Amino acid sequence: MHVLNRWLLRTPTTVTLTKLNSLLESYINNNNITQARQLFDENPSSRTVVSWNMMMTAYIQHNQIQHAHDMFDKMPHRDTVSWNIMLSGFHRIKNTNALFQCFLHMGRAGFAPNDYTLSTLLRGVIGTVLDVLVQQVHARALRLGLNLNVFVGSSLIRAYASLRDKEGLCRVFDDVLMKDVTSWNALVAGYMELGSVDDGQRMFDLMPERNIISWTTLVAGYIRNKRVDEARSVFDEMSERNVVSWTAMISGYVQNMRFMDALELFQLMFKSGTRSNHFTFSSVLDACAGCSSLPMGLQVHLCIIKSGIPGDVIYLTSLVDMYAKCGDMDAAFRVFESIPNKNLVSWNSIIGGYARHGLATRALEEFDRMDKVGVTPDEVTFVNVLSACVHAGLVEEGEKHFVAMLTKHGIQAEMAHYSCMVDLYGRAGKFNEAEKLIKNMPFEPDVGLWGALLAACGLHSNLELGEYAAERIRKLESNHPVPYSMLSKIQGEKGIWSTVYELRDMMNERQVKKQKAFSWVG
Repeated sequence: MHVLNRWLLRTPTTVTLTKLNSLLESYINNNNITQARQLFDENPSSRTVVSWNMMMTAYIQHNQIQHAHDMFDKMPHRDTVSWNIMLSGFHRIKNTNALFQCFLHMGRAGFAPNDYTLSTLLRGVIGTVLDVLVQQVHARALRLGLNLNVFVGSSLIRAYASLRDKEGLCRVFDDVLMKDVTSWNALVAGYMELGSVDDGQRMFDLMPERNIISWTTLVAGYIRNKRVDEARSVFDEMSERNVVSWTAMISGYVQNMRFMDALELFQLMFKSGTRSNHFTFSSVLDACAGCSSLPMGLQVHLCIIKSGIPGDVIYLTSLVDMYAKCGDMDAAFRVFESIPNKNLVSWNSIIGGYARHGLATRALEEFDRMDKVGVTPDEVTFVNVLSACVHAGLVEEGEKHFVAMLTKHGIQAEMAHYSCMVDLYGRAGKFNEAEKLIKNMPFEPDVGLWGALLAACGLHSNLELGEYAAERIRKLESNHPVPYSMLSKIQGEKGIWSTVYELRDMMNERQVKKQKAFSWVG
């Protein structure tokens, strides 16, 4: 590669049209985008639409959408590929509005969309407020005859599945003229997304040909519908597996809290010789965190180092979370500091880790540092911050962040935030503030919130409010053991033994099982 670079640097400034495109391709393939742009700028007479398109594609691949957009605006002539490149760029950065506006401008400029155009547009609007456009795009495809195209048909199937429109999904599949394995895979995935598991399995069985994607799609479909054992049965039937299929099954176990199964499967994957990627390692680290297995987490960390996979924010954040949940906050912080481009999830992991271990000062320090570097917090961030305040008994600090959540960041408080505040007030014995907060909530309290209040009543032997909280819990979950045991504790402390015996009789009558330990707030 270095020899090629030296040869390219000796290339004369002025080159022919054919030579320009060839050299641009060489520079871009070697990630020398700056040199490619210099060569492009020095040869205005040799540029073609292909040259412009190559430069725009390179910028988009390097996540420099603004540079691509600037070039697009300067192009003397465009073709359909030019418009498609910009559409793919907006889709890449998930700017749905810009994607749609670009599509509209494309039509006004007299360019007819092709199969790639419509597929990119459909992928971009799925799961957004603009998914109402799916039927209009479908109609446009019908007029252009592109609905018969496998590429467009598969995208439409996924779009209708996202809209939960089973009839539309089937209609699109029937319209596809030459169905290949891709369209069949899309149909199976669509049924699974809709929860029509039997239909998905039936279509899989009818497939004229299958590939590894087909099998992985079926595995993922069963996992999506929480039928993990059936997913494993399909996985075991696979004659060939790749890193995607292994990762899908491991991730499925993690999603369903079957952490030991995930770790055992990872060991089988390792023995099979299949190389893990950062998604695999991320899922396995989540499994280690889920079962608090620090020894296994250390082994996985060593595997990551040996694999030579470059630092990636996804698995590095999972490493932070794993070490934090396994109790090694020093290691969690070291990994966190090694992340070059920390994202919101990374910050939430380290703040949440400190909060869980009662290190409120460190949690709040990291939150302040996060704010200073310009990362915008979300709902999870504030649950972690408020939890830190709860564990440290920082009432005024908690109140400040609870108010700032809405006034400064525009985040509406959810049940978890109210539960934290009730717990914070309750532990401090500020029951009037807790009751006032509950009365002013925009929704009905759940079991967790009443449980936080009841736990505080137990801490301060507040029988009257404790009985009220316990009654609310019993109305929501009649056989929950905590209200009975907590009230027994309070009444025992006050010497009201007759009521304690009545509660025990009531527990026996309702067959309520005793619970050894319970926590309302994490």
